[in-house]
Amino acid sequence: MQTFFKKTTLRIPLACLSVAALAIAAPHSWAHDSATDRVRLLEQRLQAIQIELEKVKSESSQATQKVNTLEQTTNQTVQKVNNDLEETKARIKERIGDDVTEKTRMLFFRGGFAHMMNHRNGVTIQNDVLPIGAQDRSDKDGWYVGAGIDWALSRDMWGYVPKTTIFAELMFEYKQFGAHVLGNGAVGNAPSMLAGGALNPINVTVNQFTLTASPKIKFFEGSKIRPWIIPAGLAVHVMSPPSESITYIVPGVQFGAGIDYNIWKDFFIGIDGRYQLTAGQTDGINLSGMTAGGYLGVGF
Repeated sequence: MQTFFKKTTLRIPLACLSVAALAIAAPHSWAHDSATDRVRLLEQRLQAIQIELEKVKSESSQATQKVNTLEQTTNQTVQKVNNDLEETKARIKERIGDDVTEKTRMLFFRGGFAHMMNHRNGVTIQNDVLPIGAQDRSDKDGWYVGAGIDWALSRDMWGYVPKTTIFAELMFEYKQFGAHVLGNGAVGNAPSMLAGGALNPINVTVNQFTLTASPKIKFFEGSKIRPWIIPAGLAVHVMSPPSESITYIVPGVQFGAGIDYNIWKDFFIGIDGRYQLTAGQTDGINLSGMTAGGYLGVGF
């Protein structure tokens, strides 16, 4: 009995000690589990951050690749454009040469010989209405000066004829057929013989101003020598002295042909011939005639 009591007495303290040990050890175990969870959570967060970093890195790499591709495409396009420009320059150089200037406009100045098909009558010179006095008339031959401008409309006749340029030409010229033509006694006299004056004829200048607008066709674009023609153009003539009927203006048609030569850079010389046709006589005067001469042009 005593032995049993002793064993029982010893077991009770041991049990108490075991419970106390468990009570002491339990918080440490719980604390250990909590720290493990926090570590695991941190690891998960780090993994998520790493995944995001990898994603950003991948996107950055793709963007860089796109930029490189775009840059490469741009370089190829620039290279192609440069090659096309060089080829175009080479074709133009081959076609027109180094020393030929191709311009779409030209200002030119003309001068030369003028000829009338008929003698001129007029109110102050030879006059059928007042056949008195000196009754002189001008010569058929004279000289002219003028200027004009060519303006290109098409460099290939609107696609029908290559290397053939259509220009619009606007030109004026002054022609003189005599500066010392003796005036008649009625009007070209000082004083007029109609007022009882003696024969004292004054000198009369016979001249003509012409304004024309014409199409001009130039051939062989790219060549230093370019022949051209005017198939038909409008001409308006202003004559002095006026006709016996006091007519000043006579319309007509112009025809012409010539050759341009590019001497240097934008400078040209040329020769031309033109025929001015009027429809019969206007108040007794026919102004049909021709001119032949040269010109100097400046392209721009």
